[in-house]
Amino acid sequence: MTYPEWLRPGVYGALIGAVSITIVGFSWGGWVTGGQAESMASSRSHDELIAALVPVCVNMAETDSERTAKLASIQEAMSFKRRDAVIATGWATVPGSESPNRDLAQACLAGLDLDAS
Repeated sequence: MTYPEWLRPGVYGALIGAVSITIVGFSWGGWVTGGQAESMASSRSHDELIAALVPVCVNMAETDSERTAKLASIQEAMSFKRRDAVIATGWATVPGSESPNRDLAQACLAGLDLDAS
């Protein structure tokens, strides 16, 4: 089967247009693949969950009977060891969980505002 000669520029234009739209969409249009969207959603939900659990950690710190001693040990720790010190206090272990959460411990440090006390 032969195609008319005038059809060729239209087909080429459609192909070049489709490729151009795809490149522009993924580069500047904000399009993402399904895997990247899933990764972004997982990361955002993890961050929101940690943010929601910070008040629990701060409340556990405020109601702890050994609060002053534990805060002193956290403040004495070097800056890169403070997260481990919060984990050692038990404040980063969410009720119902068996192990502490490192990300929660880091966020709890900011919530405790140790520099202000």
